[in-house]
Amino acid sequence: MRRRTLLRSLLPATAAVFVATGCSSQAGSGTGAAADAAGAATTRVTLALDWTPNTNHTGIYVAQQLGWFKAAGIDLKILPYGSTAPETLLATHQADFGISYQDGVSTAQAAGQDVVSVFAITQKTDVTISVRADRTDITSPKDLDGKTYAGFGAPYEKPLLQKVIRNAGGKGEFKTVVLSTSAYAALYAGKADFAMPEPTWEGLEAKLEGKPLKDFQLSDYGFPGTYSALIASSDYFLKKNPALAKKFLAVVVKGYTYALDHPDQAADLLVKANKSVLTNTALVKESEELLAKEYYRASDGSVGTQTAKTWQDYTDFQFNAGLLADANGKQLTASPDVSAFYTNAYLPDQK
Repeated sequence: MRRRTLLRSLLPATAAVFVATGCSSQAGSGTGAAADAAGAATTRVTLALDWTPNTNHTGIYVAQQLGWFKAAGIDLKILPYGSTAPETLLATHQADFGISYQDGVSTAQAAGQDVVSVFAITQKTDVTISVRADRTDITSPKDLDGKTYAGFGAPYEKPLLQKVIRNAGGKGEFKTVVLSTSAYAALYAGKADFAMPEPTWEGLEAKLEGKPLKDFQLSDYGFPGTYSALIASSDYFLKKNPALAKKFLAVVVKGYTYALDHPDQAADLLVKANKSVLTNTALVKESEELLAKEYYRASDGSVGTQTAKTWQDYTDFQFNAGLLADANGKQLTASPDVSAFYTNAYLPDQK
């Protein structure tokens, strides 16, 4: 399962442990110089992953494999995911960029942490409510009343599901069990009736395993869209290194545009860079094809851009559900202005 569905705790103490271990001695440098094999000077930029390498990260690995970061004078250091959330590394300036998701950024911002979204990897919600394909008794989310949900323990799961079920005409009453296995495995083992897998990964994996799912899109039942995968930075880094940030994101746009236009080749490059992790090539290729077809490009044709409406609508849902708290853990009394949560200012002109 990809980290996007898990709401990690953003605790300063966690970051302190990370720093104390010396794991990030080169992270967050931003302006440090390094030398490549040919002796040419490059600038070190660090990017923290949110999970093991997967198709959400394709554009990054494409650009790295094709030498586009190096050609732009950037020495990219990809920090593997560990026990510290990327949002924490960004907020404490231990990484320059990191893979995140809208829920993670808005939660961090509400708590007064320095995390800013700069690039939307996916332009629509990459999660669905799913049941076994052979469940003829479940034809709408309203039929989930009284059923058992297999979840991950994230705070947003219950209010999200309640809203969707109620919008479909149900009461929003269900039982919950915490997953210890993949969503589709839990459904086919009879441990639960429904789950919220990613259609671009677990949904495809389920199909390949001969355990297909029936999906209910959240947007079909009035739930606001969200950027399920994005790249974030910090205001500190962006203000200190505006030219470098623009150069980095120009390469990122190029990488994801390549993945959009050449999904099969992009999948091969991703696998080549992560052979020990991505062993199911068929899954990677199908995932990349779906992301390229439905997720990477915004409605205006751009790549990576974000809108105030998407940010405000989902943040309003979080506020109304009581999911946003300040630095002292006190629930917010008003839905925050999202203008500082994201920026398109460092993206290249794509007109």
